[in-house]
Amino acid sequence: MAQNTRSAKGSATGRKKPRAYDPVKTRAAVLAQFGLVREVVEGLSEEQLAGPSGLGEWSVRELAAHLSMAVSSVVRGLGEPAPESAEVGLLDWPFTTEKYAGQVADDTRAVAAGAPVAELYGRVAADIAEVLPGAADDRVVRTRVGAMRFADFLVTRTVELVVHSDDLARATGVEVPFDRQALAACTRVLADALAVKAPGASTEVRIPPFAVVQCIEGPRHTRGTPPNVVETDPLTWIRLATGRTQWADAIEKAQVRASGERADLVGVLPILG
Repeated sequence: MAQNTRSAKGSATGRKKPRAYDPVKTRAAVLAQFGLVREVVEGLSEEQLAGPSGLGEWSVRELAAHLSMAVSSVVRGLGEPAPESAEVGLLDWPFTTEKYAGQVADDTRAVAAGAPVAELYGRVAADIAEVLPGAADDRVVRTRVGAMRFADFLVTRTVELVVHSDDLARATGVEVPFDRQALAACTRVLADALAVKAPGASTEVRIPPFAVVQCIEGPRHTRGTPPNVVETDPLTWIRLATGRTQWADAIEKAQVRASGERADLVGVLPILG
């Protein structure tokens, strides 16, 4: 997944203490969401797999391959020697992926051209079930964007899985359910990334029931009802944050409620492309 071309104004190192994620719940969420995707992918016909994904020139088969890579990257990272220290934090990750978009696309095409998707998913499921139970949360793993704590890297996998599960559903017309914990983690990472990209406290962004963040430079609100409020549901937020939905369209369709002169996020969206 590649970030959009706008650079982040803030940085994760300048943010308040990062949100904590329960490693046990994160592990379960990754496995659960991959299982839900696998069930759908294995039921797709060859005609469906050959159809367009809606993501550039990728076919649905290539999208399915990319989804499997979100989990196989965990297996690969655990199979390599551990780096001495982490280079990339959880909230740095959304802003480090853009330059790898071409490499990701090449790797995706190569994986899609290999084994049939059912065989591919079966192999990945077996591999992750073998390595995940023994992995330490604080172990450092090598990732495409740099060395990360294993627990943080797993949280990024929920983002990849949820975002592309939604892509798969829209491309095929087949519902892909969301594991609640995976959806929550994805929502929170992208909300916190917004606060990093547009630091401030003039606007409150609410994504019930999972996240509330403050962002945008301007007068700080301390009590009572905030003068600038944005509220939306998790799936609409994820689509906005990744450029799948445009701000103006979401406003027009009443998918977003925005009040106040600073409650316009068009200048800071998307977060991740």
